[in-house]
Order: sequence, then structure tokens, then C-alpha cells
Amino acid sequence: MNPYARPQAYREAAVMTASPEQLVVMLYDGTNRFLLQAAAAMRAGQSEAAHNRLRRAEAIIEELHNTLDPSQGEVAERLASIYIFCRKLLNEARLQRNADKIDQVAGLLAELRESWAQIAT
Repeated sequence: MNPYARPQAYREAAVMTASPEQLVVMLYDGTNRFLLQAAAAMRAGQSEAAHNRLRRAEAIIEELHNTLDPSQGEVAERLASIYIFCRKLLNEARLQRNADKIDQVAGLLAELRESWAQIAT
């Protein structure tokens, strides 16, 4: 059987062969997807779906934060601050049911994603 017959197999192969920088880009892509879904669900009044998607995005942001290397100095510190700020905005978005705050986080992380994509190439 062809190992790429399953879409998940392709994704797994991509992850297994990716550089560390490409993995970070993939994490940003996943976060963006969940944030867009959360904002759409929130705007549609689907609170549970919005909450679930926010939780998934927050888990990725937390992983990005936890894997920062403090020995990298100012860059790691600034990224940590951005991730903390993003988590704060997402909490506010959830409490205030404000999808615009989710969009703000998505925009911030999209800028970081582009920087990582340039590093990865």
C-alpha cells in the first residue's frame, strides 16, 4: 500500500523531514488556522466551537513559548513577551466574546510566521 494514500501520512512525513525552522512555521500555520476558525465561530455565535479552537491555538502558542531557548537572549525574551501578550488577548477575546481580538493575535503571529519562513528558506 502506498504510504501517501492517507492524507495524514503525507503530513507526518512532512513533519518528520522538516528542519526546526520549518517546524516552527508549521506551528504558526496551525495556530493561524485555529484562530481563523475560532473567530468565525465566535462571530457566528458558536461559543463551544470558538472555545475549542481557541484552546487548540493557545496550546500551540504555549508550546512555542515553552520551547524558547533563554540562552538566545533578547530574541527569546521578546518572543516570550509576544506569546504572553497573545495569550492575554485570547483570554480577553473569550471573556468579551470579541473576535476582533482573535484577529489581532492572528495578525501578530502572521508577522512572526513570515519571519520564520524567511529563516527557514
